[in-house]
Amino acid sequence: LFGACRVPALTDKDTVAVNPDSTHVVVLENNQMYFFQALWPDGTVAVNEDDIVDIIIAIKADASKVKPEVSSRNSLGVLTTLPRGEWAVARDIIVSHSDSNATALDIVDCALFVLVIDDVAPKDIHEAAANMLHGTYNLRSKDNLIDYQAGSCCNRWYDKLQIIVCLDGRAGINFEHSAIDGHTALRFVSDIFADTVVSFAQSITKTIYSDRAFFPSLIQAEVRRASASNPAMVAPKKISFDLPQSVLDKIYYAESALSDQIVASDTFVLEFTGFGKTFIVRNRMSPDSFVQLSMQLAYYRLYGKIVSQYEPVLTKAFYHGRTEAMRTATETAAKFCKIWLDPKATSSMKLEAMRVATQQHSAGIKLAASGKGLERHLFALSKIAEKNDIPIPDFFSSKAYKKLNNTILSSSNCGNPSLRLFGFGPVVQDGFGIGYIIRDSGLQYSISSKHRQTERYAHTLKQTLIDMEKLLQPLSSVTVACDPVVTKTNTPPKEEECLEGYDDAYGETSSATEITANISHTIPVPSSFGVMRRKSSVTATLLRKFGQSITPANSELASRDNGDGTGS
Repeated sequence: LFGACRVPALTDKDTVAVNPDSTHVVVLENNQMYFFQALWPDGTVAVNEDDIVDIIIAIKADASKVKPEVSSRNSLGVLTTLPRGEWAVARDIIVSHSDSNATALDIVDCALFVLVIDDVAPKDIHEAAANMLHGTYNLRSKDNLIDYQAGSCCNRWYDKLQIIVCLDGRAGINFEHSAIDGHTALRFVSDIFADTVVSFAQSITKTIYSDRAFFPSLIQAEVRRASASNPAMVAPKKISFDLPQSVLDKIYYAESALSDQIVASDTFVLEFTGFGKTFIVRNRMSPDSFVQLSMQLAYYRLYGKIVSQYEPVLTKAFYHGRTEAMRTATETAAKFCKIWLDPKATSSMKLEAMRVATQQHSAGIKLAASGKGLERHLFALSKIAEKNDIPIPDFFSSKAYKKLNNTILSSSNCGNPSLRLFGFGPVVQDGFGIGYIIRDSGLQYSISSKHRQTERYAHTLKQTLIDMEKLLQPLSSVTVACDPVVTKTNTPPKEEECLEGYDDAYGETSSATEITANISHTIPVPSSFGVMRRKSSVTATLLRKFGQSITPANSELASRDNGDGTGS
């Protein structure tokens, strides 16, 4: 997660390089790159909130000196959106061009993460979701009609974990999925959000109960401000690159290709407030299975087809476990969709079909979470055969297998109260990418597609949820009579009466048994996973010497700088 980077390779597959000794953060502002040291070499925090404010103000002031049309032409981060082979070639040219370039890329690769500062304020939740996914598209032209990209889409570095903050304070995370799963990033987001809430509570209670701490800090981290003894150590510096014309041309072409992708993409957010997890559980169904069926039914109502639908299931109970695939388009799910559109079908027939379909889905979730899935196993067998020049069986090229893996509805359940939205793009050209969050009293969907009617599908999904609700029992009903008000409440089901699969704690769908597994111990990462411990040339001395200092003279960080890298 931290200090990690996906590195493209010229002749082999990408690797995920991790620098466990990383101490600095890279900042992207106006397509330009900066860095500052956030930790002491021993891991102690070197900056507090006031220091970070000074650092960001200094970076924004320096970045504003470069006009957008100039920074756009030099936006190196856009190269990370290229096909990996093309990015590997461009990166090799950059590194070979100068030793300074190689050092600069090493500093970026080894950073704890990338803080992205976007000078855009999304006008609504749909734009906010799209900005976190791929940035904004804003093509401008100068007087001589030479166009340039002024959107935030170039202000990214997709090979690393990115914290994106918009002009209005909205924030999001964009992460490299090959190395981690959604629940890992969710843990990071949850800690940030919860620590902010706790800090706010502390700021209130300390004015009343000065001698008592009612809210202990969520994150126990020692802060030893470098600005008090060695301000030059944490002063922000600009990362500059000497780019040949061939790379500058490649940046322009990469931006054009990325802009095509953005123009072809559509993101729409559905925030459904009619009911949520509590209502579904009261009706003795798995919330996740219910939501999965609603997406398949919405598609069937719109197009009259049952399509391949994918959902990842966590297998974290196992050593090095990640996910298994769950396919929602089961025989019972297809039967449910067909009964729903049958004008002769009664409400009881629809409800029974819904219960049977959700039960089969829940049973499949439980099997997948317990290591009894089949798709990851088959995929591994095909890759082993490929690596060892073993003939791959015809099964893997069969029509059925290809249709299964043409995932029209790619979905994932990841979220908790710290997140408003979670989403991703479609995995096939004619598909939908659907990230959803199941709340106690609502359902959040972030839906993306290319050249499809995303908003229309979302509206059909909303109507489908409303219609499904009509078949179920309300949470409670209140009647007014001469006697005191009597509340009739449905008896909640016993825990064993509901199939597992709805009590999601983190990330992609997980079963209740998996959540209780002991996975807190440290697990070494073997080389067979394509993850390597990075032997970096980035040292504390190099961080002090490299880069152009941009700290303003009136900054507290510079007030005690002797000019030779030491503080007084």
